[in-house]
Amino acid sequence: MKIAVLTGAGVSAESGIKTFRDSDGLWEGHDVMEVASPEGFTRNPEVVLDFYNQRRKQLLSVQPNAAHYALVALEDKHDVTIITQNVDDLHERAGSTNVIHLHGELLKVRSTGDENLVLEWKEDLNLGDVCENNHQLRPHIVWFGEMVPMIEVAAEVVEQADAILIIGTSMQVYPAAGLVQYAKPDAQIFFVDPKPSISESKKITVFAEKASIGVPKVVELLN
Repeated sequence: MKIAVLTGAGVSAESGIKTFRDSDGLWEGHDVMEVASPEGFTRNPEVVLDFYNQRRKQLLSVQPNAAHYALVALEDKHDVTIITQNVDDLHERAGSTNVIHLHGELLKVRSTGDENLVLEWKEDLNLGDVCENNHQLRPHIVWFGEMVPMIEVAAEVVEQADAILIIGTSMQVYPAAGLVQYAKPDAQIFFVDPKPSISESKKITVFAEKASIGVPKVVELLN
């Protein structure tokens, strides 16, 4: 069976990764647009680089949780593709082998002169760190106002899926929110979130639980 798994901040929250932004719209005390937009980077690159340096340090100090590991178990019996809005590498660290990152990856950087020049990066990234062509490096993150390069690939995966798991995401943020519209009419949808934004129906099974509890239950059903 082909399974598409759509994950958001809720799947990593239990590992200690803070969710994207608080209810007041601030992200770790910063206006989101100051640290997650090309304009913010142009205005104050040092603030932006420091912000992601802190996120990178935090990511390297945490571990995958039961939800990440449960998804790995799905691969034993099914063709699984994870489509994540998260920029962490916890799915990969747990052992998932097919992960599409819609919003980029925190442990990678790319050249400001050539977006296809992407490097693995676990250290701090500072002004003056340049690529081989002498262009400043920037976080490999999709910022507000930038294209989401993997969205078409993700849509194709959802289109072909027999079952879709939605975990820890409100599915309110586009373009990711539009992916469910590509589901086949007979695809079974499972939604895991403590505060689900989708109601249960004939086609949708809802687990109103945190990811570490709900995901293993879904995996047991499918396996």
